[in-house]
Amino acid sequence: MNAAPPAADAFLERLPLIARDMLTVWFPEPARWLLNSLLAIAAIIISFATLFSLLTLAERKILGRVQNRPGPNRTGLPFLPFTAGRIFGLGQPFADGIKMLTKEDIVPRAADQFLHFLAPVALLALSILTFAVIPFGRHLVPVELDAGVLYFFAAGAATELAIFMAGWASRNKFALLAAMRALAQLISYELPLLLSIVPVIMLAQSLSPTAIVTAQGTLPHWYVCTPWGFAAFVIFFIAALAESNRSPFDLPEAESELIAGHLTEYSGFKYAIFFMAEYFGMCALSGMGVTLFLGGWQAPFSFLEFIPSYVWFGAKLLTLLLLFIWIRATFPRLRMDQLTRLAWKFLVPLALINLLTAAFWHHSHNWSTPLQLVRWAIAIFLVVSPFLWLGRALTQTFRPRTYRYA
Repeated sequence: MNAAPPAADAFLERLPLIARDMLTVWFPEPARWLLNSLLAIAAIIISFATLFSLLTLAERKILGRVQNRPGPNRTGLPFLPFTAGRIFGLGQPFADGIKMLTKEDIVPRAADQFLHFLAPVALLALSILTFAVIPFGRHLVPVELDAGVLYFFAAGAATELAIFMAGWASRNKFALLAAMRALAQLISYELPLLLSIVPVIMLAQSLSPTAIVTAQGTLPHWYVCTPWGFAAFVIFFIAALAESNRSPFDLPEAESELIAGHLTEYSGFKYAIFFMAEYFGMCALSGMGVTLFLGGWQAPFSFLEFIPSYVWFGAKLLTLLLLFIWIRATFPRLRMDQLTRLAWKFLVPLALINLLTAAFWHHSHNWSTPLQLVRWAIAIFLVVSPFLWLGRALTQTFRPRTYRYA
């Protein structure tokens, strides 16, 4: 592992740890360790719950702007001027939270009462567990695991059980069909999601998120700046859209086909928990994408390391989250057959071929300087040519539809 730069011990860099130690320094060691763990858990939950509320507001405002409408502009905050609060609608997330807390919780008589209650709780808990191994800064790693990447995707895959539990426990055929369709989508995109990170693990030679971040360094060495890394990042991001049920892959909640999907029989705060878990999953996948491909908490250039590492991580995370919102405002929803065909006939072969590209890139790193352009040309060819060939083969399966009238 590389030595930490001089900015590693700066005051702002260690400010979160200093604040934590000021709160726990008076406790004996066993209690202090437990209190430190509880503070880390509380900080993660509070930070991402706040980010969830602000993201919902930002998404509604951005979607409104794209669709030529104002978005939320009626609910302000009591400590802000009335006009400013109405224009920006800053109180809307709080109003939505109060509404969800006060709405009646209706449970069908035929539903499995325990599983109906357990499904949203399990989904939210599993979504929160994925934050445990993400390095949010140079000194901000909640749990340091040598196999942290493996733990992250194992915890994320367990959310599929909670989704099926929600559909099964509702005793509603629409909810059950939607849960089965959601499982088909999640399982289909789990494979390209995992295959896209294998090249990163191969070249970093570690399953530790901290080691992967350290191996990348500054901007020219980020994995996304290589041909295989860019291809892997695009595959990862598309699969992350599907895994988090975001448009254009929001088929589990296609209201025109399956009412509200596996959430049909949920109301009130339970429905809000599902909604929160979806955003938590989106934030966790974005955080892992930043860690694996965008240098994690590393500054783009060495002269910018005076800015705390957690600020850089937050800026990269918000950039990916805004990209999620922009895609939702741009692309229409896919059909189910298009969704599965994209995963199995396009993304999975591309991810497998990208493994060979990463292997070539690794074994050609010691080529002489004049041959580096040849190396880049071969790597780009190995990325672009399968993309064009598979894309052409996939689009040839679509034929102009012939309409026949009675």
